[in-house]
Parts: sequence; C-alpha cells; structure tokens
Amino acid sequence: MLNYILRRIVIAFFMLIGIGIVSFIVIKLPPGDYASRYEGYLLARGMSQEDADRAANLLRQQYDLDKPVPTQFVLWVKGMVTEGKFGYSFAYGKDVGVLIAERLPMTLLIALLCHAISTIVGVGLGIYVAPRKYGFMDNLWAILAFIFTSVPRFSLAIIILFVLVFTFNQPSLLSFFSPEYVFAPWSFAKVVDLFKHIWPVLVIAGLGGVARNLRVMRGNLLDVLGAQYVQTARAKGLTESKVILKHAVPNALHTIVAYQGTVLPYMMQGELEAAIILGLPTLGPLFYESLVNQDIYISGSLLLIYGVLILAGNLLADLSLAVLDPRIRYS
Repeated sequence: MLNYILRRIVIAFFMLIGIGIVSFIVIKLPPGDYASRYEGYLLARGMSQEDADRAANLLRQQYDLDKPVPTQFVLWVKGMVTEGKFGYSFAYGKDVGVLIAERLPMTLLIALLCHAISTIVGVGLGIYVAPRKYGFMDNLWAILAFIFTSVPRFSLAIIILFVLVFTFNQPSLLSFFSPEYVFAPWSFAKVVDLFKHIWPVLVIAGLGGVARNLRVMRGNLLDVLGAQYVQTARAKGLTESKVILKHAVPNALHTIVAYQGTVLPYMMQGELEAAIILGLPTLGPLFYESLVNQDIYISGSLLLIYGVLILAGNLLADLSLAVLDPRIRYS
C-alpha cells in the first residue's frame, strides 16, 4: 500500500509540472498581451501613437512581458516558490495571491456544498430507482435527469433571478450577504443570511451533478444486481434491502468514487454562469475576466490551482478505491 501511495504521489508531481507548462503556453498563444490592450485604451483616450507605444513598452519591461515565454514561465514559478507570489494582476492593480485569497474561501464553500448535495442526492436517488427498473419513479427521474443535464446554467440563473426579483421582491441578491451582515462578525444569523444568498448557485451548479451521479449509480447498480453473488445472497434468505445496501451498493460505487477526483474543479467552474449573472465575487468570474483581459498571471495561477485540485482529488480517489477494492493497490 505504501509503494502504491508513493508511486501515485510521484506521478502527480510530474503531472503538476506538465499542467503548469501547458497552461502557461496556452494562455500565451493568443496574439498580443495586456500591454496591447492598454495601448488600445490609451489610443481611445486620445493619446498619440508614439506615446501609447512608449507606455505599453514600459509596461512590458516593468513586468517582464518583453521576455521570451520560457523566461516568463521560469520567473513566474520562481516567484511562487521563493516568495510565495503568484504574479501581478494588471487589470486589478494588485498581487494575484491577494485576489485569489479574497475569493477562494467562498468559492470552495460553494463548490464543496454543491459536491456534497450532488453526491448524496444523486447516489441516493440512483440507489432508490435502480431496483424499480422501468417503473414510474425510474422513468420520472430519468426524464428529470435529462432535463437537469440539458438546461443551460445561464438560462436557469436568469429564470431564478427574474423570479426572485419580480415575484418575491428579493433584495440584495448581488452579494453573499445582506447589507447589515456584510461587516458583522460571524454568527448563526449571518450563516443563515449567507445561505439565503447562495442557494440559487447551489441549485444551478448542483443539478447537473445530481443528474450525473443518479444515472451512473443507477447503471452500475443494475449491473451489480444481476451478478451471481447477489443472486446467492438472495437465495440465502437475506432481505432485499440488505442485499442491495450490503452487497450490491459497495461494488457499484467504484465509478462514483473515481469521479470524485475530478468533481471539485468542475463544481468550482460550474458556478461560473450563475456567479456572473448573480454578480457574486467568486473565482469563476475572475478567471473569465482574466482570459478576456489577457491577465496572464491570474489565469495561469487559477489553472494551476484547478490542476492541483484535480491531482489531489484523483490521488484521494485512487486511495479510496484501493481501500474499497484491494485488487487495485496490487495492480
């Protein structure tokens, strides 16, 4: 087991290096940079071409944008390793680490809540409908799962926003808190107020995960319920609930457990449309704005964070599978 863990950690380390390199190269592929956008802004404000070029070149020299891409990458990584700095945001005028630190806690909270809801509800519904194959409830949830995966998130966000504003006259939607709780210390009332504001994002980002987990769990459980050892358990006189929960479900969880390794970054990006429409300060809108503005150090740092989360999640999923199925750790 220890050799299996060490092998997976070594592989994850080299994968992280590869993710960092590829992410930085992809970000630099579009023509121009933030200095080019800044130059266009100065020209639109009436500055002469010569002065705008001079200002853009000074910006490139100040932040090493005039250096080759490999050199920029090395300097970026060196700053993270030696100084703990993720670079400088040109659009926001502050350190990238500060921007991420401001938005990461709430983003992780929303992502973890979406993940918990989609896993618990989706797996539970999959266990519920699988023994009722082609029955009314199975067909009903199949239709709902299809709808949940088909409706665009931004459409659902607009509908919810419209209903809350024009039907329920909900105030202060474009924030995590009501005005009276923004600077108030944490309390039970503030937590309740927080959930009053983030539940639309949980619904919008979590419905797709519920549908996916439901369909996967249902399919896996149907395969397992036809296995010989399940038939043997029934022949021994065990109740159907014990056969399903004790013998079938643990062996149907492999795909669900493996999926957990990639779900957290997916949930963090899943709230992108909802966060933009609802005006919530999370990492999703920050990532989108950095790509539009070619703010390379924000987008590169966020891609690196998503990569770390994927690798860490996959490592935990592999270890969980190894515990769930001993055959895996000997493979």
